[in-house]
Amino acid sequence: MSVVMSMILLEPDAPNGKVELRKKVTLLRGISIIIGTIIGAGIFISPKGILKNSGSVGMSLVVWIACGVLSLFGALSYAELGTSIQKSGGHYTYILEAFGPQMAFIRLWADLIAIRPAGLAVISLAFGQYILEPIFMPCGVPEIAIKLATSIGITSVMYLNSMSTSWTNRIQILLTFSKLLAIAIIIVPGLYMLFKGETKNFENAFEVSNIKLTGLPLAFYSGMYAYAGWFYLNFVTEEVENPEKTVPLAICISMAIVTFCYVLTNVAYYTVMSAEELLASQAVAVTFAGKMMGNFSVAVPVFVALSCFGSMNGCLFAFSRMFYVASREGHLPEVLSMIHVRRHTPLAAVLVLYPMTVFQLFVGDIYSLLNFMSFLRWLFIGVAVLGLIYMRYTRPDMPRPFKVPLFIPAIFSFTCFFMVFLSLYSDPVNTGIGFAISLTGIPAYYIFIVFDRRPKWLQDGLGNTSVQIILEVIPAEH
Repeated sequence: MSVVMSMILLEPDAPNGKVELRKKVTLLRGISIIIGTIIGAGIFISPKGILKNSGSVGMSLVVWIACGVLSLFGALSYAELGTSIQKSGGHYTYILEAFGPQMAFIRLWADLIAIRPAGLAVISLAFGQYILEPIFMPCGVPEIAIKLATSIGITSVMYLNSMSTSWTNRIQILLTFSKLLAIAIIIVPGLYMLFKGETKNFENAFEVSNIKLTGLPLAFYSGMYAYAGWFYLNFVTEEVENPEKTVPLAICISMAIVTFCYVLTNVAYYTVMSAEELLASQAVAVTFAGKMMGNFSVAVPVFVALSCFGSMNGCLFAFSRMFYVASREGHLPEVLSMIHVRRHTPLAAVLVLYPMTVFQLFVGDIYSLLNFMSFLRWLFIGVAVLGLIYMRYTRPDMPRPFKVPLFIPAIFSFTCFFMVFLSLYSDPVNTGIGFAISLTGIPAYYIFIVFDRRPKWLQDGLGNTSVQIILEVIPAEH
């Protein structure tokens, strides 16, 4: 270690020898992280899940609004957690603070071995599919071409996050504006048609005979999934300028923009397409553009691809900080909590997902894996928000610069646990498998953390100075 430290102290680009993650996330960058990760391919491709399960146009719009409000409740709860516990790491950090290391490690384990690599691979596959679609139109895109483009997309995102936090955020802002432009291209002509009197698809919008009460929970499940991403700023709290003000403000502004955009986008869809046409479409935005814009519709897949790239970028930026914090807490190898001496990025924490993501991209059924794991997201988010309520009583003197009424986290945590129960009821096999995979975190915790019996090859490979020298990383100073 002394050799490495000597090298670093002589490094001219390290300011006064101090290496740390800089506070470079401003309000605008915070908003772009949240919006950029929430708005992925979903709103452009297939909002029909909500329509199918709600049964009517009117009820589907009610579900979109209600899911936006519920997501805002979750986001406000996380704003309190983020301002009272000013550490990066998101769900992991809040569960650690409220319920201790074992519960936090189980969450981390499920994230590391399956959820995050699979989620990143799926977003990347959507990027590969849509970036190539204009080239191969009207034919289908070859599978190998999709995988190649996907690999290039993943590699470029990893490189960007490894090289510069500032450029990562600048690209995220640019991509967020491109997403909002794409949504505006849908909303403006749709509302123009609506104001011209094109309202036939909204007649009998709340037809009682079509409303499916039994399907409403599934519609809410789809809606909450579409809004997921409001928690990503909490993964990078330590890099946020003035977090007491920036975190709540960025969350509230972002959720208002996303809810507004989602609802108006669906209104535009329904103005141009009937419910039957929307349900029959494989990619709603493409069908919409074909009806409204003719040849210009080839631009829609490009916008979808850019949207996916923005989600990849924002997700990786957030995930790497969770692994960085978990390493600092002793739950992952020490090298993951080290910072590049010149770039000031958590290089090892960024790169750790790369081999697993590419591996899952080329082998295995990623979509099945996501089915196994989707309910775990809401289980642990529900646990984190429950931790907020728990800490109100166990740690009443904790500083809380931003404090929400208690009914907000109560309603949101109940919603999360209801969705988990719904998963257990509607798909017990896949949910059970996902639950079993996460429970492997219990023996892993005792083997790797409590008994500290890490395999010798792992200690040698990740604990010695050669890895630090190769990656040019050292422990961050706090």
